[in-house]
Amino acid sequence: MRTLLTTERPRPDLIREHPLAWRLAVATVCFGAFMGQLDASIVTLTYRPLRTEFHSTPAGVEWVSLAYLLTLVALLVPVGRLSDVHGRKLMYLYGFAVFTAASAACGLAPSLTLLVVFRVVQALGAAMMQANSVALVTTSAPPGRMRAALGIQAAGQAVGLALGPTVGGALVATLGWRWVFGVNVPIGIVALVAGHYLLPRTRDCVRSTRIDTIGVALLAAATTCALLALSVASGLGLPGWTAAALAVLSVGAGWAFARRQTRSAHPLVDLRLLRTGRIGPGLVAGLCGYLVLFGPLVLVPAALTRHGSSALAVGLVLTALPVGFAVAATCAERVLPRGWGDTLRCRAGAAGCVAALALLALVPQQAAVLPYPLALLGLALGTFVPANNALVMKAIPTTSAGTGGGMVNMTRGLGTAIGVAAVTLALHLVPGDAGARTAVLTLLAFAVLALGTTLPTRARTSTSTRRAA
Repeated sequence: MRTLLTTERPRPDLIREHPLAWRLAVATVCFGAFMGQLDASIVTLTYRPLRTEFHSTPAGVEWVSLAYLLTLVALLVPVGRLSDVHGRKLMYLYGFAVFTAASAACGLAPSLTLLVVFRVVQALGAAMMQANSVALVTTSAPPGRMRAALGIQAAGQAVGLALGPTVGGALVATLGWRWVFGVNVPIGIVALVAGHYLLPRTRDCVRSTRIDTIGVALLAAATTCALLALSVASGLGLPGWTAAALAVLSVGAGWAFARRQTRSAHPLVDLRLLRTGRIGPGLVAGLCGYLVLFGPLVLVPAALTRHGSSALAVGLVLTALPVGFAVAATCAERVLPRGWGDTLRCRAGAAGCVAALALLALVPQQAAVLPYPLALLGLALGTFVPANNALVMKAIPTTSAGTGGGMVNMTRGLGTAIGVAAVTLALHLVPGDAGARTAVLTLLAFAVLALGTTLPTRARTSTSTRRAA
């Protein structure tokens, strides 16, 4: 029994030797990508009913998302390191089991506090899945098909995002918010069975098992204090002076984390690796991309419900963003010029994000108008995200694929958390439609930053050009 629980099982010979085996593995990873993004986009539609049922403030309810995201940020890299040692398939399947069980617990939570606790457990399972998703895709795909494989995974994420607002709106309007979490349970059971038979074993495990636990604690402290400070400024029920104190603690913990990573024999994040080629700028760009992707998922429901739109109508409007993402992620290979490498695709996608958000800042905040700039934003992000992830993963050694995938997904979780917190802060500080436009302008600033990371410089022009194709 111990061997069964701690050893990766091989795929059946019929599946392993099939010419489409890598596609089956990528499709299985898409279950996790689908569930993670479905959960991320669907939960934002529960904020209003959660406030009503548990008599909470917006800043309090946002911790249903932030607790999940902070746990992800803290655990993705160390879980990725453990996966490189003990096996990515094994860790991925355990992640599915934990995520599915915690989803059921979230649906039965009797209080907001317990719901937040169960979301932390759910995030543990999500970290075990997401830290391995990019690594499983890149190590399963044959040479020359990595970008296509990552595009398929991005499409799985986009389908989850696309269905989230619609399904979430329908569930909240009919069965209630608890079913928003319950919908994960049947999907998780199917995914566990598929993963057992279709995912490959890890063939390039590393020997080192040491993890910088102090680094994990410092990273968690830095991110938690930063987002708590934003929540206090957004109306969380704490004295105003605590926002400044938390900000100081966040900066101190961040400085200590960076200093420790330069001195530790087994750093959580290898800062030397971040200075190599595209990895550092790519992670910054990825953070900005996911911030821009998830910010509207909080902004649009708040803006439209203020004008009397129903949860279902809000969900239908929001669907334009992830549908555009899915179309671009799956069709970019056929539509864009073949000579465009990953760097050019990143640049074009980031420029499209800037244009879409500028348009979103100008149009009226109405259900009849918003789908158009949201769809354009989705198309741009669907072009940008897979190409950016491919650039980062190509620069990371195969033996560290789990760690690298954890870093990619850590920036995604951090970007998502900052997007949720920044939009909530803007809506709190500036009331009415002006607050919505302030939030859009904040997202626009991060899109400009993402575009800036793709522009050629003397320091990395040759490296970017070499990796683009």
